[in-house]
Amino acid sequence: MSIKEVQTTAFQDQKPGTSGLRKRVKVFEKEHYTENFVWATLQAMSSPPAKGSTLVLGGDGRYYTVPCAQKVLRLAAAAGVKKVIIGENAILSTPAASNIIRKYKADGGILMTASHNPGGPDNDFGIKFNVANGGPAPENVTNKIFEITKTLKSYQTVDLPDLDISKAGTYKHGPLEVQVIDPVADYIELLRSIFDFPLIKDFLHSDPNYKVLFDGLHGVTGPYGKAIFLGELGLPASSVQNAEPLPDFGGGHPDPNLTYAHDLVERVDREGIQFGAASDGDGDRNMIYGKGAFVTPSDSVAIIADWADFIPYFKKGGIKGLARSMPTSAAIDYVAKAKGVEHFEVPTGWKFFGNLMDAGRLSICGEESFGTGSDHIREKDGLWAVTAWLNILAAANKQHPGWAINDILLDHYKKYGRSFFSRYDYEEVDSEGANKLMAHLREQFASASFVGSELKATSSSAAFKVQEADDFSYTDPIDGSVSKNQGLFVRFEGGSRIVFRLSGTGSAGATIRLYVEKYSKDESEYGADAQEGLKPLIEAALALSKLRDFTGREKPTVIT
Repeated sequence: MSIKEVQTTAFQDQKPGTSGLRKRVKVFEKEHYTENFVWATLQAMSSPPAKGSTLVLGGDGRYYTVPCAQKVLRLAAAAGVKKVIIGENAILSTPAASNIIRKYKADGGILMTASHNPGGPDNDFGIKFNVANGGPAPENVTNKIFEITKTLKSYQTVDLPDLDISKAGTYKHGPLEVQVIDPVADYIELLRSIFDFPLIKDFLHSDPNYKVLFDGLHGVTGPYGKAIFLGELGLPASSVQNAEPLPDFGGGHPDPNLTYAHDLVERVDREGIQFGAASDGDGDRNMIYGKGAFVTPSDSVAIIADWADFIPYFKKGGIKGLARSMPTSAAIDYVAKAKGVEHFEVPTGWKFFGNLMDAGRLSICGEESFGTGSDHIREKDGLWAVTAWLNILAAANKQHPGWAINDILLDHYKKYGRSFFSRYDYEEVDSEGANKLMAHLREQFASASFVGSELKATSSSAAFKVQEADDFSYTDPIDGSVSKNQGLFVRFEGGSRIVFRLSGTGSAGATIRLYVEKYSKDESEYGADAQEGLKPLIEAALALSKLRDFTGREKPTVIT
């Protein structure tokens, strides 16, 4: 098969964000658009280069995944890639792909996903590159990809027919070796090496009235959920719902939160299900929701860290360190101090955790955006977190028979205090208005009188005295790299905090995220509703930012 040189025109909008390049499907379908970006990615590889390399390829099953996979195979063949390992039908959850890269010592991976964003012909698609440690490409790599895309004049491809990727096996595809694998098997084997499945199974079967529900939201984790809940744990088929990956996620938004995982929430509430969980489109996020109990992501990672000694993987290897993204509540910090281990506050983006893990300084970490994980791979891992909670519940019930999710939450608050936390998302806001809002906040922060001033609620006399205000900057303790402008924060006397960030994970407009946190050691507040307790702080934040004026939005798209 001969290599064909294709003339193209450079696109100026192919800058990868923290999670790769995300655009509408119709943008990726434009002539040369996908090929340009994939070719630039292959050319950006240097240690090793694409020629002679082994790559992993897979995605979350959203619309355009298979056509994109076929294009990647042709481009990889032209670039001299030696071997591609791909999931059947191009299916691989993001955590599973990270594991495959690490387990088979691949040189990197191309993941076709837009994570929790909606799918379908009129919605989103994405491509991101993971490096040899299994984690997202660092900025020096994504910057190199972007620079190549801006001046690209041609790319190379091999004129090959579509390859049947529906059945496991090893195939010759022109000069390329393609190994099609079961997307689930290696990942389940990994989880077996981490958790105490016999303990979990005994616990779940000890009470015939104990019910579990996992919602795959028609994303990639449906088959993985079936393998765990029905296969490993022997639960009835009713324990899993929305478990078939669909190109449009069944018309839903595959984001595991109280707004978009409403089918799970409604059924758990209606049937009194003790343990419910959901994952997102590509499998790297999770939500824990049981009868009368919602676990915030900030609390979830702190509790997993606190109970880590009951998980075989950590009981054997110990806890090296704990970390969270800057907007995430400080709940895990208190656990780290109690355990006497390092704790880190990093910018949003899993790649920052990866550096710490590779250096042997981090074991468990999380983000408030429903992402939790550990050093078993280099991506956040939704089903890992779900299984961790089942392991914790099983262990807790050995000590305290009958304990449910709320008992574990209350026990944690009594030990460490409670960090009330909420996030307001204003999605697809006009970019100009969003930028003006951030500029307005920076102007306020620059005023000499801002620190020491009081921000007031609008419906009560509550006021918050400003202790510190800045734009978060992070110096990586491993490689010394500096990441600036990672989020505007105001810290108040008493420990309360607000944070404003613009998110780059959407495909249209801008998403403004407002984070609010209040720390309490008052036991009478531990059972209170977070939104009610945070109301004065939220009002103060909205007044400071003039969000309604700049965006025209009266209320957020999503509250978590």
